[in-house]
Amino acid sequence: MSLKIVIIGGGSSYTPEILEGLIQRQSTFPVTEIVLVDVEAGKEKVDTICQLGKRMVEEAKVNIKLTWTLDRRSALQGADFVSTQIRVGGLNARAHDERIPLKHGLIGQETNGAGGIMKALRTIPVLMEVAKEMNELCPNAWMINFTNPAGMVTEALLNHSDHKKIIGVCNIPFNMRHSTAELLQVPPEQVLIQFIGLNHFVFGDKIFVGGEDRTEEVFQKLLQKEFDYSPANIMPLEWSETFMKSTKLLPNPYHQYYFQSETVLKKDLKAYEENGTRAEVVQELEESLFELYKQESLRNKPKELEQRGGAFYSQVACSLMDSIYNNKEDIQTVNTWNHGTIPDLPYDAVIEANCVITKNGPKPISIGGIPAPMRGMIQNMKAMEELVIKASISGDYQDAYNAFLVNPLIQDEKKAKKVLDELLEAHKAYLPQFMRV
Repeated sequence: MSLKIVIIGGGSSYTPEILEGLIQRQSTFPVTEIVLVDVEAGKEKVDTICQLGKRMVEEAKVNIKLTWTLDRRSALQGADFVSTQIRVGGLNARAHDERIPLKHGLIGQETNGAGGIMKALRTIPVLMEVAKEMNELCPNAWMINFTNPAGMVTEALLNHSDHKKIIGVCNIPFNMRHSTAELLQVPPEQVLIQFIGLNHFVFGDKIFVGGEDRTEEVFQKLLQKEFDYSPANIMPLEWSETFMKSTKLLPNPYHQYYFQSETVLKKDLKAYEENGTRAEVVQELEESLFELYKQESLRNKPKELEQRGGAFYSQVACSLMDSIYNNKEDIQTVNTWNHGTIPDLPYDAVIEANCVITKNGPKPISIGGIPAPMRGMIQNMKAMEELVIKASISGDYQDAYNAFLVNPLIQDEKKAKKVLDELLEAHKAYLPQFMRV
């Protein structure tokens, strides 16, 4: 029996992560074919990744056919799962997303604030095309979307494309669970964090170990500064005792942008002055990674990839595909339709929630309404996401301006216009919908 996986954005430096995960799961998830897909600009990189992948397959002594192509439609024929990890405009576009807001005294980050909005505006139309092709060429295939901003992208595709077998994934909840397990010195599989919220704006409401509520113990250890759980691309900041005791919620690393904005902005401006944008730092890291990938002696994913910030990516994406394929009915945290799971949010909104994973997709586990301290913030974030999705499809300037205006990291009508105008100009090659309007 054949099992075909297509990786859109196969030239990404993250791809060895997912290849490793697929190789390791051969006993339960017997992949027979993997096709890496990229665009002309990524041709050299995807070839390098494919050659490394073939050495990894040979080293593991598994029977997987690995190829690459620039022809997306041919790759999608007969696919069972499609993983998407694209960056429209590449790291140069990310540099604009970071540099231009910083120039105007705003946080410049690739999935939050003005930069996150622009990434969504560039990305959603492209993935809408992928979803359309999947519905035509492999209608039974699941799209596992790792492309950021994952929540917004997933909601746009679920609500505006004909293909509905789409799930968004992020490594942050998985990272939080593993770090909490390390803190409590227990196996990660025993830890269950009750998540509530949105992608990159999700909170831990309760923490259980083997069914025992240990939330308070985790909070105390956090306050004692015993560890941090920030990924490699986000520097950790401490949370005050007042914040933790008042909200009674476990924040994720991205919350520092919203609740420690002044500190983060100062840190980011200093880092920008000393080293350039994070995108420029990543470009240097990627150059060294691809030099490693080219070495014929390399036959496994290199440890240096951990510096890229993608820890646990392969576990998240591959565990999800494995669970769907085997109808495991285990619990994983993914981005999917709300459908009443959180009554404080729209029915067709996409949320990040614990779900039972079945062969028919994720079934969200209801935990009730949003805790009062964060209800307004999460509802505001969801309203902003809806405006971004609307703008990505309409190409209407006013829709985009409204999204900028209500974003918690902007909320200044004059700066909103200046930054939006500069970013639209910088990215015009990747925003055909705005150019038409």
